[in-house]
This record gives sequence, C-alpha cells and structure tokens, in this order.
Amino acid sequence: MRAMYFEAFGQRPEIRTVPDPAPAENGVVVKVAASGLCRSDWHGWKGHDPDIHLPHVPGHELAGTIVAVGRGVRRYRTGQRVTVPFVAGCGHCPECLSGNPQVCPEQFQPGFTAWGSFAEYVALDYADTNLVALPDAVDDPTAASLGCRFATSFRAVVDQGRVRPGEWVAVHGCGGVGLSAIMIAAALGANPIGVDIAADKLAFARECGAVACIDSTVTPDVVGAIRDLTGGGAHVSLDALGHPATCMNSIRCLRRRGRHVQVGLMLAENATPAVPMAQIIAQELEIYGSHGIQASRYEALLTMLAAGRIDPGRLVRRHIRLEEAIDPLMEMDRADQPGISVIVF
Repeated sequence: MRAMYFEAFGQRPEIRTVPDPAPAENGVVVKVAASGLCRSDWHGWKGHDPDIHLPHVPGHELAGTIVAVGRGVRRYRTGQRVTVPFVAGCGHCPECLSGNPQVCPEQFQPGFTAWGSFAEYVALDYADTNLVALPDAVDDPTAASLGCRFATSFRAVVDQGRVRPGEWVAVHGCGGVGLSAIMIAAALGANPIGVDIAADKLAFARECGAVACIDSTVTPDVVGAIRDLTGGGAHVSLDALGHPATCMNSIRCLRRRGRHVQVGLMLAENATPAVPMAQIIAQELEIYGSHGIQASRYEALLTMLAAGRIDPGRLVRRHIRLEEAIDPLMEMDRADQPGISVIVF
C-alpha cells in the first residue's frame, strides 16, 4: 500500500510503498477513504509523543470501509463504513469497564501507538469496543473530521465543561478544535467567544456561532476584554490551542466557580505551564483535562448532526491528496488557514 512514512523525527516524510496490514485477532483492517490532517500529527512527527516507535506512518482521524476482520471480532463485518475515536480502549480494564476508555492505560492509538491512516489501509485493534458505524448520510471527509478535533471538542464542551444554555464560553484558539467547540457551544444555546490572532479565523468563528471575537494582536488584555463582554467572566473557558499563554488566559478569564477545560495538547516545552493557583483556590475554579471521547458518545454527536444542530462538514475547507499532505503536516505549527484539511483517497 501507499503511505506517508518517516524514519526519523522531524525528517521530511515521503510517500512510500509499504506492506499491507493484517488484522489482530480483536481488530480489523480498514480501507481508508479520508483522513484528517491534525496538529496532533505534527506533534507526533516532531517526536513529542513517547509512544511512537520508528519508522512510522502518521494519521489518526479516519473514515473508511472494513476489508478484513480478526477472528475474535463479533460486532463488525467486511463492507461496513466506520470511524474510530483516536483513543481506543482495551475494553476490559477498570477504566474501560467504568465507561472511560479514553483514559485506558492499555489504549491503542492509530498514528501513535501503531501505524496510522495516512495510508491506503490501516489496522485498528479492539474493534468491538471502539468502532463506530457510520450512517449513509455522513460522507467520508465529514466523518474523518469527527475523529479527533470535533469529537474531542464535543466531549470537552458537553461532558467536561457541562455547558448550559445562556452561559458564556470563551474559546482560546480558533483552529479545528476551537471552531468545533464554538459550533457545539452555540448549538447548546450558549454564547461562545472566539479568541485568536488571525482575522480570517475569527471571521470563520463568527460563521460557526461565535457571538463575539477577540483578536489578541490588537487586544493585549484578553482577560479584561472577556470579563467586560461577559459581565464578570466566562462560565466555561477552553484552551483549544495548548500553549502556556492561552492556558493562563483561559483560567484567568473565568468568573467565580467557573470551569476551565484543557483540550489543546501541552507537550514538549509546554508540558508544565504555570497556572494561577491562588485564583483557582480562592474562587473555587474547576480545572478539567479532556482527552478524546468514548465510542459510546458518538451516538449523541451523530444525533445532533442528523438533526441539523451541528454541521462539522462546514469546517472541512480543503480536500488534498496523500502526496499533497507532506508540506501541510510539516507546517502545522504555523498554519494560518482557517478550517480543516482532509486527505481523500
């Protein structure tokens, strides 16, 4: 099969012919129809994820059709269109049994713990626990865009942030995660505020439901601006980028007893950011991490999509071929285009 492949972190990937995968006893092989290009893939390529072993094929947001099934799989068959959360739980550990496979200690992650979906085929373990059957109404690029950014934002806003109608929700960073969070918060009847440094991303944030936007290049006091807009601070704030500055602003802009959700990855030199602990204690702020989503929560997400309350397909701005994805992957840390790029096969 053709795949994007690299043998050293930070080395320019190449498109190479590599062996086709075979399914594990509890897994399947999927013929990839579409795969999203995500900043997490850039982190992996840079070597920020200790679970990656070289050589490697990245890619973790995917949709496609099952072409081979392991002998232990019971719920799925060849010919089914599926997607999968980027964190796949083992199905039998205490975390999985409690309904939290997104923090499974034995988790399988395509594109991180194993070769991923920037390839014609990808092997997915723990299929019965983690695969999500796709309805015909959801096309492949839209389904691929759900895999990490949109589904992760859904859990961050709905489950971790517990956003309610009428609440103010600050979203720091209007990339794929942030735009998804804004769209979901607006669908819940909340009042999302987009914060970014790019005017075109902020314009797109308004299209996705932001009631106000703050350009931090012209508004140096982001925290003060949010407090003024909201009459005292956001009820919920998300760092959708993953940077010490956005993490700090996200916490500091909260009203008393507000809720911060860290959804942007904090890796490498950003892994241990300073936080305003005195404010967290005195104002009883709640601090949450959000890492992926359970396969069982896709039903709620797909129900909202079918009802027209959310439209993740609007976030997909570019369809590219596999060989066109090398430069965009390498430039993810300085990408300035709004929306999501999806590799189509």
